[in-house]
Amino acid sequence: MCFPMQRLKTRPQFQVALSGKTLARTTHFALHCAGLGSDGPREGVVQAPLFAQQGVWLGAMVPKRWAKRAVTRNAIKRQIYNLSLQFEPHLGVAAHVVRLRAAFDRKQFVSASSEVLKAAVRAELLSLFQRACPGAKAAA
Repeated sequence: MCFPMQRLKTRPQFQVALSGKTLARTTHFALHCAGLGSDGPREGVVQAPLFAQQGVWLGAMVPKRWAKRAVTRNAIKRQIYNLSLQFEPHLGVAAHVVRLRAAFDRKQFVSASSEVLKAAVRAELLSLFQRACPGAKAAA
């Protein structure tokens, strides 16, 4: 049974995904991945499983440190989630986080949400996902 891609929502889910290995890196982004192993109770504490169902889980981290304006952070997150749908079949059953790790030059991209910035983000994300999934081809 195949489930649609789920989004990471809680801090513990993001922490688990970030604690895994780094699948790929580009100048501005990193893709982290962790398997959906059993999250058993610790020292008698009963806790709900972090990932309710098997499948591909994805989260996007765009810190204010690297993207000051909310409009820019939201545009980058939209690009991450839209492009990840094309690579979903190749990502595998795991929790993934795409993390912005460096700022885009504000001198080069003056506008907070320009078409030029969106194209640059999309091109770099495409490169990131292709490095993580070598056999995958992106739709044009």
